[in-house]
Order: sequence, then structure tokens, then C-alpha cells
Amino acid sequence: MSARTKRTYNLSPTTVHRVRELADLSGFARSQDEVVELAVERLYLEVRAREEAAVWEAAANDPSFKAEMSGIAHDFRDGEGWPA
Repeated sequence: MSARTKRTYNLSPTTVHRVRELADLSGFARSQDEVVELAVERLYLEVRAREEAAVWEAAANDPSFKAEMSGIAHDFRDGEGWPA
């Protein structure tokens, strides 16, 4: 079992109600703690995905990146093997 840390947060009554409601749904989460863990993990992944999308967007507008990718695409265009 992984280590747990007891924390106290000041949440709105609406958030507390929603956590309890989600914990009571059959098959969703085994506890209110698990509801919070699932929600935080989902938010974390969403934030990381946005960050990664921003990096790829910047790369798509970077002339040196575009030139490098064009060169790589050219090298692999006519065959399925490694370039000579």
C-alpha cells in the first residue's frame, strides 16, 4: 500500500457535496479520497497535455524545426529503410 498523507483543504460546500455524491456512485470510486485523487490526476493530465500542445505549436512555427522535419521526411520518402 502506498503512503498516505492527511491533508486539510478549505472547499466550498458545493465541492464537498459533489465529492460525496461521486463517492456514493456505484463503481466510480471507493472513497471520497479516491474521488479527489481521480480528479487531481485528470486535471494534472489535462494541464500536461495543454503544455505539450503548446510546445508542439511552437515547434510548428519554428523555421529550424520545420527544416529539420522536412529533411527527415525527404530522407524517408522513397523507401521504408534507413537512408544510405
